[in-house]
Amino acid sequence: MLDKSPVETLLEVNNIEVIYNHVILVLKGVSLTVPKGGITALLGGNGAGKTTTLKAISNLLHSERGEVTKGSIIYRGERVQDSSPSDLVKRGVIQVMEGRHCFEHLTIEENLLTGAYTRTEGRGSVQDDLEMVYNYFPRLKERRKSQAGYTSGGEQQMCAIGRALMSHPETILLDEPSMGLAPQLVEEIFTIVKNLNEQEGVSFLLAEQNTNVALRFAHHGYILESGRVVMEGPAADLRENPDVKEFYLGMSEEGRKSFRDVRSYRRRKRWLS
Repeated sequence: MLDKSPVETLLEVNNIEVIYNHVILVLKGVSLTVPKGGITALLGGNGAGKTTTLKAISNLLHSERGEVTKGSIIYRGERVQDSSPSDLVKRGVIQVMEGRHCFEHLTIEENLLTGAYTRTEGRGSVQDDLEMVYNYFPRLKERRKSQAGYTSGGEQQMCAIGRALMSHPETILLDEPSMGLAPQLVEEIFTIVKNLNEQEGVSFLLAEQNTNVALRFAHHGYILESGRVVMEGPAADLRENPDVKEFYLGMSEEGRKSFRDVRSYRRRKRWLS
């Protein structure tokens, strides 16, 4: 008999608007949910509002003179848009920033240990999680004594994700994990994300321009354009959607097509009609 028990929702973003510098409206009524144990993809081109959405959730907008002016952000039934980023980390929500931010002068292992800064368990528990990170990222174990600034882009991305894991998170907000990486490394990192989700129970909300890869690994997807959600659904359905195929996967009924060959008003008319 099939299990029809409802899926627990961890994160709810309800109709939020974000304004920068008190004038620039960037997000225009974005809503999404992240279920417990799921991988949710936030898709769209450069400037669509993906990173702003993640920063609104993790409350990192103020450093860029941005603020959530409407709507609500709920985590486990409680409003969190006024919580500090450190409070969110203690609740189990952590963001891996775009651009593979590491402490370049520290070793890989020292970088990883900074992720456990807010934890109150003993050294043994932290050491167990460090070994868990090395199990998922064996390349980091090989380079653990190397300065992070002298490692490759792929290794720095792995270090950033591993550091987030050291905080013992329930939900990771992952921003553009494929940016600037070779296709083989992108596949490796997304496979590790999938394994972390399935074996450790970590939920992911990932912002990604690489729609093809993201929809292969995600369970559900949202597509953003100009600060609005224009389409959402199960990842398998989005992969087969003709608009997604044409505008994001480069495929149409006539075969592969350049994005520049298609007028944007046709896309918007079909999606918003």
